[in-house]
Amino acid sequence: MMNAQAHLALASSPFHAHLPNSNIRSLRPQLPVAVRRRPLPTIQAVTTMHSAPTAAAAAIAGLEKATDRFHVMDYHHVEFWCADAASAAGRFSFGLGVPLAAQSDLSTGNTAHASRLLRSRSGSLAFLFTAPYAPHVSGENAATATVRSFSADAARRFTGTHGGLAVRALAVRVADAAEAYVASVDAGARPAFAPADLGHGFAFAEVELSGDTVLRFVSYPDGTDVSFLPGFQDVVSSGAPDFGLKRFDHIDINVPELAPVLANVAGFTGFHQFWEFTEAQFRTAESGMNGLVLANNSETVLLTLAEPVYGTKRRGHVETFLDHHGGPGVQHMAIGTDDILRTLREIRARSAMGGFELLPPPPASYYDGARQRAGDALSEAEMKECQELGVRVDRGDDDGVVLQIFTKPTGDRPTLLLEFVQRIGCMNKDKSEQGAVCGGFSKRNVPDLIKSIEDYGKTLDAPVAA
Repeated sequence: MMNAQAHLALASSPFHAHLPNSNIRSLRPQLPVAVRRRPLPTIQAVTTMHSAPTAAAAAIAGLEKATDRFHVMDYHHVEFWCADAASAAGRFSFGLGVPLAAQSDLSTGNTAHASRLLRSRSGSLAFLFTAPYAPHVSGENAATATVRSFSADAARRFTGTHGGLAVRALAVRVADAAEAYVASVDAGARPAFAPADLGHGFAFAEVELSGDTVLRFVSYPDGTDVSFLPGFQDVVSSGAPDFGLKRFDHIDINVPELAPVLANVAGFTGFHQFWEFTEAQFRTAESGMNGLVLANNSETVLLTLAEPVYGTKRRGHVETFLDHHGGPGVQHMAIGTDDILRTLREIRARSAMGGFELLPPPPASYYDGARQRAGDALSEAEMKECQELGVRVDRGDDDGVVLQIFTKPTGDRPTLLLEFVQRIGCMNKDKSEQGAVCGGFSKRNVPDLIKSIEDYGKTLDAPVAA
């Protein structure tokens, strides 16, 4: 399906060098979808990690072992729509040690929106923050938008519904954005933005994911000298700190009802079931949830979908998210690091100065079992620091060790959280590469993490009058 002759050299820019190479086709002329429909790829089996099936898993039973319907390489970026891009990006940059790398705004001729890109020096992690200009300015200048799909009116409605900051787009790098769009729509995806040629070999398209969150397809040739997207101006942030955050490990979307969303997303992407979690496994004393993790063929893009269990003693964290977010959306983003202890020391040092606060640590008794699970993967000194910082420790079925921790909600509403993850072990024979998703999804830790999120939620309850 891809033109092998178009495979070029490794990308030389700091950002694109961290993303996988691909066989790239130049963007085809944008014919109407009806003209370009064609058979989808044959579905073949791949190795997956499974739990006992649920009603939600049954909804995608025919696609549990499907191959991707289009070539997906990795996450490219996550875009937030917000009220003010400069202030939102500034807080994330300061609190997470991810420097400003590019911008598009009035200074670059963009009168539709202000956008700030943060990009890790350690890996492919990229956050894009976008905000509309005043209606009388942006309303007449949509053509100047560098994010082609941007709508100022939609962005204002979005931030009004979801708060001053929420995830609008999950962007993945694909071999051909037009091809990914057509394959997705042919397989049932709802169109959000038709393929567009951005110039310099870049193509861009979007389909609806869940609610008003979209899945964005970005394609471009290997070896491009455009560091992010055409129209963005690079920014040199010399001396800015880097806390070692590298890439998106997984991204979690909360939905009111899992089965229809799961069937739709798995159906149009062809992603396979990587892992499943059920109320029976992860019920706390007061609430429960069900969910499933979808993955692309190479398991570099992991997408978690979760629903609440209704009618429990207390509204769980998923139901709370849906209430305060105003519908489905991204509830948390897990970000990978190779040294979580160093990363957390830096983050915690800035918590009281406008950064991000970590959830409280579990009780000391938790770490008795954690030491056994860690084995020789952590020294005693490292284990003590995990306890001090509140890092949860688990060992997966593949013998990999997972270290993880959540922040408190990033804003006023109990909605968006950040998770930090380090995976240890699962190296190949020559120790040059780690296996995908080493340690899995830490099934022993999840109930405790949920409880810690819900315990924090209790602190937000209004005092009961005497």
